Amino acid sequence: MTTSAPAPSALRGPGTEQLLADGRTLRYYDDRGGAGAGRPRPDGRPMTAADRGRAGEVRRDPLTGDWVALAAHRMTRTFLPPADECPLCPTGRGAVASEVPAADYDVAVLDNRFPSFAELTVGPPAGLLDDEPLWPVGPAAGRTEVVCFSSDHAASFGDLGVERLRTVVRALAHRTEELSALPDVAQVFCFENRGAEIGVTLSHPHGQVYAYPYLPPRTQALVREARAHRERTGGNLLADVLAAEVRAGERVVLRAEHWTAYVPAAARWPVEVHLAPHRDVPDLAALEDDEREELAHVQLDLVRRLDRFFPEVEHLPYISGWHQAPTGEHRDLGRLHLQVFSLLRSPGKLKYLAGSESAMGAWVNDRTPEAIAARLREVAR
Repeated sequence: MTTSAPAPSALRGPGTEQLLADGRTLRYYDDRGGAGAGRPRPDGRPMTAADRGRAGEVRRDPLTGDWVALAAHRMTRTFLPPADECPLCPTGRGAVASEVPAADYDVAVLDNRFPSFAELTVGPPAGLLDDEPLWPVGPAAGRTEVVCFSSDHAASFGDLGVERLRTVVRALAHRTEELSALPDVAQVFCFENRGAEIGVTLSHPHGQVYAYPYLPPRTQALVREARAHRERTGGNLLADVLAAEVRAGERVVLRAEHWTAYVPAAARWPVEVHLAPHRDVPDLAALEDDEREELAHVQLDLVRRLDRFFPEVEHLPYISGWHQAPTGEHRDLGRLHLQVFSLLRSPGKLKYLAGSESAMGAWVNDRTPEAIAARLREVAR
């Protein structure tokens, strides 16, 4: 758990907010600022506060030290509905009332109806499972939000223009700032799962924001390595990795005034790229205006390159996630960076996480990082 949070900034919040029928919050972020496309209507669905989604519990694995969230209620979440029953389209476009009671919107952010982590939980208070010291347990307190990138059901991230990307970045920065200030949040993670191959349950263009009550395993490993690196060298590990990739040059995909994209030297996935700011920045909320402006251009360029990686594939299936610094302890060891990766090793062929990766965490990549970077440079326009 965290004991401190970053200081608030002057980030502009949503143009409009409203409560849904079950008490969850919906926020509209408009391209032009203010109350533009997001003009809410009353949510007339027959729901009450009693229907509001509640999170389950977390249990600690004594063999690895990892926390595992148990969310059995998510088994009943909406799964690949037809377009006219999409819960993320504006209400009125389909056959059923959606999660967004407006005729149109630019970007909408709402509390997840089936949360992995939430303010309201049904999990036990912090304690021990079966009174056994090996098994600490507690409520899955935190937040789980859905970020709708567009009201267009058929759109994809690469189809969005720079103006919309500005709004998406602003929305994610604002959600990062607000969620990081909550006392039960240790880290905020903004991400997008795209493509049936990844396992998405809704095809509408959207991402998610998870506010974890603990540091996830990847962050714990990064903190450990970053602390050891600082003790050895006095430097920031993520900043020094960026500098080393720039010096080597071979895996750099693009370099702008404020941002550099590169394929990490030990990339695990058949397609993987990282995007990092040149300045030491802990999270999206700490970006300056010129950094946010350039990010909208650079990220759009990068996603469109990924969509051209395989000529036979229109939209590359991927996971895109913003790694941000912890909100409290170890915050000085973190540094903002985007990781995008795909498990598509060639058209029609997936990299399955079989015995070595899934059971042992020992990775084998089917493509060299240098080849990935060369291809992403090749498909630039």
